[in-house]
Amino acid sequence: MLTVNESFPGPTIRVRKATQAIVNVYNYGRYDVTIHWHGVKQPRNPWYDGPEYITQCGIKQGHNFTYVVLFTVEEGTLWWHAHSDWTRATVHGPIVVLPALGTTYPFPSPYEEHTIVLGSWYKGDVMTIISDAMYTGGRPNTSVAHTINGQPGDLYPCSNDTTYRLKVKPGKTYMLRIVIAVMNVEIFFGIANHNLTVVGQDGAYLKPVTTDYISTASGQTFDVLVTANQEPSLYYMIASPLFDTHGTPFDNSTSTAIFEYEGDYSPPSTPVFQFLPGCNDTEAAVKFVKRLRSLASKEYPIYVPKNITQTMLITTTMNHMPCPNKSCEARGDRLASSLNNFTYVTGSIDILQAYTRNLSDVYTTDFPDAPPVMYNFTGDRGNLSEYTTPGTRVKMLNYGEQVEIVFQGTTIVSSETHPMHLHGFSFFVVGMGKWNFDYASDPLSYNLVDPPKVNTIIVPALGWVAIRFVADNPGTWLMHCHLARHLIWGMSTVLIVKNGPSNDTSIRPRPSYMPSCSSS
Repeated sequence: MLTVNESFPGPTIRVRKATQAIVNVYNYGRYDVTIHWHGVKQPRNPWYDGPEYITQCGIKQGHNFTYVVLFTVEEGTLWWHAHSDWTRATVHGPIVVLPALGTTYPFPSPYEEHTIVLGSWYKGDVMTIISDAMYTGGRPNTSVAHTINGQPGDLYPCSNDTTYRLKVKPGKTYMLRIVIAVMNVEIFFGIANHNLTVVGQDGAYLKPVTTDYISTASGQTFDVLVTANQEPSLYYMIASPLFDTHGTPFDNSTSTAIFEYEGDYSPPSTPVFQFLPGCNDTEAAVKFVKRLRSLASKEYPIYVPKNITQTMLITTTMNHMPCPNKSCEARGDRLASSLNNFTYVTGSIDILQAYTRNLSDVYTTDFPDAPPVMYNFTGDRGNLSEYTTPGTRVKMLNYGEQVEIVFQGTTIVSSETHPMHLHGFSFFVVGMGKWNFDYASDPLSYNLVDPPKVNTIIVPALGWVAIRFVADNPGTWLMHCHLARHLIWGMSTVLIVKNGPSNDTSIRPRPSYMPSCSSS
């Protein structure tokens, strides 16, 4: 497995708010690799955002590349991960953005802070797993375990002696900085017999929400407070999957760590366990998500766009495509995915270089503002084709536009939830609902007062979610489903935000040492 500094997960990067980090990445692996700073806005600085063939080409074996990571408004927990094929399965780690000097948290400071990374464990080389799947056209092998700080837990015989343990003092409050680095499922997380108080998500603070579980999706991060207020004992920290697609195999296993009280007591033979919502309980997931609200205080104000100048309706869809090498399973087709029935195809040169150098024949600017064909997205689709159209289509936005995007789930091939992530921006989640979005009635229920500000949001399988943001960050920014198999199958597009009227609203100059896109 490819790791960073010989550790899984990789090291934590700690910075103060509104500072910068210089990270030199040496590639000693067998594959090209890039690093993405997930949730970091990188204002005017797309050169260091990281996704391969979007803002850069890969760092080749034996070469290095120095990233300049600009932190501005973010505060809380984010993360970094590889953004080249499936390398992020093992190449990832937390980012902790502490309050600026002279300031503190908008809640009582915890006794201690700990990072908790929820990951996926595969049996085999993940790059071989996905390349084999792309060749056959089928689904990649599922993970064989979920992990908490690199360990599956003592429900698995392979890790009885290495289960992660968090030792706590009775009566003390701890902050858990939770990173969801899982590849292809969503995750419920909880601590047996303990309430969790959620105070932050995706590098922004929330109004405190007390709950006995959190519902998470790949790409998200949470700041959670927990008080050791139970009888001294051993309690399981539990991560179990949410997967609502019928007939599709998934890793339906439960990972554990141990929340271990210090003190003089006789520990039980087995830590206390607590069942979380079931693997198909989407109602529990949506119920949790709908409770989240921005702090929206005097010290942490928010500014929700209300004069929308650009609207988009984007369908998230599973599809089929003809398989060119005739080796694919199932009717000679391969599995695909799309946004607005267009499957994104990566080229041999990055979009940012093509855009800034006015190179032709790399991409087209015709990604549509709505699906090419309107239909009953969450019901009977009639005779609508399951096939999608491949291409490298992008969406152009003028600097300063106020954008609303409604992501709409669909039932073509299968109805699945999709955690959608936007690079270069955090956005406000102003609405979420079941079934087909209704432009006449659904906006009446929008929350324009204190919606959560995030960088990744779940699109319900049979529903919709509405987001808003201001296009004030010039550059080429990837927008994609954060489930690894859906991204590799093409559920993405690129938003190109044009330069503003001044140097301070324009893309920074291209670094002279960007990785080469040539194969030599």
